[in-house]
Amino acid sequence: MQISIIDLSIPTESSVSDPFPVELIHEPHSQSKPLIAMLLGCEESELPENISPADDLVKLKAHAGTHVDAPWHYSPVCQGKKSRTIDEMPLEWFYGNGVVLDMRHKPDGSGVSVDDLQKALNKINYTLKPGDIVLIQTGTDKYWGQKEYFVKGCGMTRPSTLWLIEQGIRVMGIDAWGWDRPGWATREEFQKSHDTDIILEAHRVGIEREYCHIEKLANLDKIPRPYHFKVSCFPVKLAGGSAGWCRAVAIIEE
Repeated sequence: MQISIIDLSIPTESSVSDPFPVELIHEPHSQSKPLIAMLLGCEESELPENISPADDLVKLKAHAGTHVDAPWHYSPVCQGKKSRTIDEMPLEWFYGNGVVLDMRHKPDGSGVSVDDLQKALNKINYTLKPGDIVLIQTGTDKYWGQKEYFVKGCGMTRPSTLWLIEQGIRVMGIDAWGWDRPGWATREEFQKSHDTDIILEAHRVGIEREYCHIEKLANLDKIPRPYHFKVSCFPVKLAGGSAGWCRAVAIIEE
């Protein structure tokens, strides 16, 4: 059996694509010499090769880079109880059969409907199974590193998110900045209708149904088939966190 692994994550880096800042300082090998010498009880000059381990200093939001949103992110309460944080979520949720649903034909700013999901499933002749990890492909990842990334792509809606949950899907993801439609599209509609129900409508499904979604995926077009592959997307165990960074990958067995 041959196994190939496809990286589904964007780099964790500062970018014009993302309003969430990432501060990353690469500390050189020489910087930790005093600390290592103190810990090991030697002189700095006695360190082999006259170097010590390199390190990195990072400051970033839990929602920067590819990450899994926890129920706590959507609301402090889910199904009448305190919402779970990312460190409280069961690990078995984050490894399972993957399914890619192609929504690249949808206009920027549009919402994915239940009918869109059903048509995409019919096109690939697949029936969702409880525990599947559904990945929504918008093509937005191709704009990473550009300002357009933040405003491109379609997004999920309340009905389509609820429908996935009703099929037994606990983890779902998207290759765009956010799970909902881009903010500019919601803003334009709200200015016309003043309908508060459209504000973060997909996120707010988490008030009544427990689920997790992944944001800022990438490379869904590199997966050779829309199903018959595994997804691993274990989130970092950030204590009390509203999200956890993850190195999402697709695992293909030939």
